[in-house]
Amino acid sequence: MNPTGRDTLLVEGGHPLRGNITPQGAKNEALQVLAAVLLTEETVTLHRLPDILDVRHLIDLLRGLGVRIEDCGGGSMRFTAKDLDTSFLEGDAFRKGGSGLRGSIMMLGPLLARQGWAVAPRPGGDKIGRRRLDTHFTGLQALGARLVPMENQGMYRVEASGLHGTRILLDEASVTGTANVIMAACLAKGTTVIYNAACEPYIQQLCRMINAMGGRIDPDSIGSNLLRIEGVERLHGAEHRLLPDMIEVGSFVGLAAMTRSEIRICDAAPAELGIIPEVFRRMGVQIQIQGEDLLVPAQDHYQIEHFMDGSILTVADAPWPGFTPDLLSVVLVMATQAKGSVLIHQKMFESRLFFVDKLIDMGAQIILCDPHRATVIGLDHAYPLRGIRMTSPDIRAGVALLIAALSAEGNSYIDNAFQIDRGYERIDERLTALGARLQRL
Repeated sequence: MNPTGRDTLLVEGGHPLRGNITPQGAKNEALQVLAAVLLTEETVTLHRLPDILDVRHLIDLLRGLGVRIEDCGGGSMRFTAKDLDTSFLEGDAFRKGGSGLRGSIMMLGPLLARQGWAVAPRPGGDKIGRRRLDTHFTGLQALGARLVPMENQGMYRVEASGLHGTRILLDEASVTGTANVIMAACLAKGTTVIYNAACEPYIQQLCRMINAMGGRIDPDSIGSNLLRIEGVERLHGAEHRLLPDMIEVGSFVGLAAMTRSEIRICDAAPAELGIIPEVFRRMGVQIQIQGEDLLVPAQDHYQIEHFMDGSILTVADAPWPGFTPDLLSVVLVMATQAKGSVLIHQKMFESRLFFVDKLIDMGAQIILCDPHRATVIGLDHAYPLRGIRMTSPDIRAGVALLIAALSAEGNSYIDNAFQIDRGYERIDERLTALGARLQRL
């Protein structure tokens, strides 16, 4: 993988795929539970960790901090954060390394709770619009932390002589912000009640892992927007298995529909997918739930539904249990070859739809209404997309462009393919096993 931007995928499109594929462990959950290993001196074992760039990057930061790491193979790793080298947090390696990974911000909560101070670089990550950090800091400040200015150094620092449970109303249901507050509150004195908490399956998994470590998060509140946390003095080691990545599951559903292929998605945990299968069904995609697997049969055509009053279908993102914004790019590209039209409304990020110019160059009929909305007129496979050279701007747009390229006539070149590698494990090898024709240049 080449993070310099010169990594390129050559894709020969127009070939149907067939076979079984198993989703990796959830990327967003992995970044949270990796940060949570800092909450204890004892060993934490994580299973089903995805082998992707963002996860490797955070593991490197933990290793630099002095966490002892043992790779057990097969996606299982042991982490022992007993003797931390806190000088690493104030060095150039941490500032540069953390600034390239937005997930590094989640080290704030556990480090603050454990040692009374923490720093975090201004994080990078996908360029998909405004992603403010206020929720993280206002939540930690409510627990008793104070923000120490370090603006000239490109860092944030928080300190606390002791954290105390309180009632917190988050200004937005931020997933990473909620995770940071949970990790700090689980070692605070007293009871913390978090209102407007994010309740994604990733958050639920983090709460279950902390409880397995001896935490006292009310099980009845897990999965709701009102979390109750009783702080404890210390946490111990535990084992935790990650959920399959729902974004990968949705990406494979979109891939099967777009390429008119039959694909079985194995061990997909359908019960944890929320509204995702229903959104694809409204787009005309047949999905059969068979135990823990999803079977997407080959379809020559898929027709987009209308609303009951006959108006055009709108697919919009929303906090869980609404539709995840990470799959809007996949739904949009899939709609280009559907029968009918759909309005894609990206509410949460204002720069995430700008990749549609590449799809238009491929022959798609899309009207970009504004930074948040795009109307897609489906071609119903009457006019296949054509291969072009394009650049992946972020993880989710990158995989959407890959799906488009696999369905297109001719060859496509996708530059900046490392962006896809940040969120999708060995994607070229796994798709080749289904019959895709692509190679890395």
